[in-house]
Amino acid sequence: MAPLLQVRDLRTSFFTDDGELKAVDGISYDIEEGETLGLVGESGCGKSVSALSLLRLIPSPPGKIIGGEVIFEGEDLLKVDEDEIRHVRGNKIAMVFQEPMTSLNPVLTIGRQLTEGLELHLDMDSSSATKRAVQLLEMVGISEAETRIRDYPHQFSGGMRQRVMIAMALSCNPKLVLADEPTTALDVTIQAQVLEILARLTRELGTSIMIITHNLGVVARYADRVNVMYAGRIVETASAKRLYANPKHPYTLGLLTSVPRLDQERKQKLQVIEGVPPDLINLPEGCAFYDRCTFRVDRCKAEAPPLMPVEDKHLAACWEWQRVSISRKGSEAEVSE
Repeated sequence: MAPLLQVRDLRTSFFTDDGELKAVDGISYDIEEGETLGLVGESGCGKSVSALSLLRLIPSPPGKIIGGEVIFEGEDLLKVDEDEIRHVRGNKIAMVFQEPMTSLNPVLTIGRQLTEGLELHLDMDSSSATKRAVQLLEMVGISEAETRIRDYPHQFSGGMRQRVMIAMALSCNPKLVLADEPTTALDVTIQAQVLEILARLTRELGTSIMIITHNLGVVARYADRVNVMYAGRIVETASAKRLYANPKHPYTLGLLTSVPRLDQERKQKLQVIEGVPPDLINLPEGCAFYDRCTFRVDRCKAEAPPLMPVEDKHLAACWEWQRVSISRKGSEAEVSE
């Protein structure tokens, strides 16, 4: 059976006065039915732009999808007409946008924002759509839904607005949900509640989900498989369990070792990834991570490594992946001692 979504060599650029900024530089991946895929990386690595590209939501100008394929249910979404892509957005593929405080329309009631999609995509009349909207609010844990449906976004807290966003995303029973930093600006307790709601509802509805985040703890708990992005490219992909146990790319290793651990001494300093991400307008010839990498060799500066198999269903874009693996095992042994 073919994957639910197949992304092939997707490229999205922003054309600025300083030159072409390659925000997404040839990424390829699949999402299976019912799968939860994590997409992780530092801010500015291209995570959000890659998700917006799937639904052709890149602002033009200055942005433009310049190449690739996004195959969903046998059709390339980059080639369908505007009417068809509008039918896909919110209906078959839904998105939970990054910032709950600004993603809702401030001049429309919560009820109207929920019922609009139901009327448009499912041909519900106003009464049926309102009843369904109340059910959706109750489903995401908002009490007194029949009353709150008449309220405006400013009358909801950040956590409640995010719940509304999840309800909107799931309202038409989509086959895929793109959750872009679904817990941004929320405190830790509310983060956990929102993620549990999202995970539970997608399980119950059989929906696939892509969680876009820089929070490795979220990915470890909820994702089946993980793509790691750096400088517009996927540099490693594997199952979540395999990736956390044995990363093969120096960037992934850096992300993992920079996370606080409960089994380390309190006085031990956090490790950091030295340096800064490269300028996406003037990317280096070789590996984009070269200047920040402790495993670099001359070949890395001259030749960019492709995303290649290093183990079963585990791919990494690194010439020195074996040294990275050995280093990870060594650091784990030190902690256990």
